[in-house]
Amino acid sequence: MSAARPVSERYRMGRLSPAARLLRHLVLLAGATVMLVPFVWMISTSLKPPNEIFSADIALLPQTWHAVENYTAAFTKQPLLRYLANGLLVCAAIFIGQVTFMVPAAYAIAKLRFPGRDALFGIVLLALLIPTQVTAIPLYILFYKIGILDTYAALVVPSVISVFGIFLMRQFFRTVPDDLIHAARLDGCSELAIVWRIVLPTAMPAIVAFGILSLVWHWNDYFWPLLVVTSPELATPPLGIVFFDNQEAGTDFGPLMAGAVIITAPLLLAFLFAQRRFIEGVTMSGVK
Repeated sequence: MSAARPVSERYRMGRLSPAARLLRHLVLLAGATVMLVPFVWMISTSLKPPNEIFSADIALLPQTWHAVENYTAAFTKQPLLRYLANGLLVCAAIFIGQVTFMVPAAYAIAKLRFPGRDALFGIVLLALLIPTQVTAIPLYILFYKIGILDTYAALVVPSVISVFGIFLMRQFFRTVPDDLIHAARLDGCSELAIVWRIVLPTAMPAIVAFGILSLVWHWNDYFWPLLVVTSPELATPPLGIVFFDNQEAGTDFGPLMAGAVIITAPLLLAFLFAQRRFIEGVTMSGVK
C-alpha cells in the first residue's frame, strides 16, 4: 500500500473546482441580497419625502432629500430617546441577571459531580424546546396577582434565567482544563471564587457571544412588552415604533422608517464591535 499522500496534495484534492466555488458564492450572494433588501428599502424610505414614498416609480435614492425632516420628526413626534433608554436599561438588566445565574449553573453542570447532574442537564435541554409564548399566560396571571404589571420588573424578570445561556456556557466550560480548577482548589479557593475569579475571565468570548444574542433577542422583543406594558413611558423600542402609527391622520412612513433605522443601528454597531469575540465564543463553545 502506498504511503500517505502529502498534506499539500490532499489539500488540493479537497479543494472545490472553480465552477463549484462560483456557484457557492452566487448562492451566498443571493441569500445576502434577500436578507438585505428590506433594510436597504427601510433606509431609502427614511430619506424620501411623502410624495416619493407613495410614488409608483421605484428608486432607492430620493430626488428630493428629506432625511433631516424625517429623522427630526422621529424624535419630536414620539419620545424616541426614552424608548431607546428603556431598551438599554431592560437589556442590560436582563443580561446582568442572566450572567449571574447561568455562569454558576453551567459551571456546576460541567465541572462538579453530584447525583442527578445528567438529569439536570437533560431538563435544561428539554427547556430549550419550550417556546416563550407557552409560559406567557401563567406569567401574566402571576404578575397580575403580585402587582408588578406595567413595571420594569415585568419586562426583566421572565428573561433573567436563560436555559440557552446555561447550555452555551456549559459547552464552553467543558473545554476549560480540569487541572486549572484543581490547582485553584489546592490554593484554597472556594467553588464560587473559582467561578468568578478564574473560570469567568476565561469565558469572556462565550459571554460576549451570548451577550450579542441576548441583546438582539430582547431589544427586538415585541410580544412580551405588548402584554405587560400599557404606559408609553415604559415602552421598549419595538413597542415604541407602533406609536408612530396614526389611524386618524394616517401613518407618516418617513419618520416611521427613520425611527426603525435608529432603533436597528445599535444592534448593528454592537455586532460590528464584538464580531471577533462573537465568532470565537460560538466556535469555542462547540455550537455549530
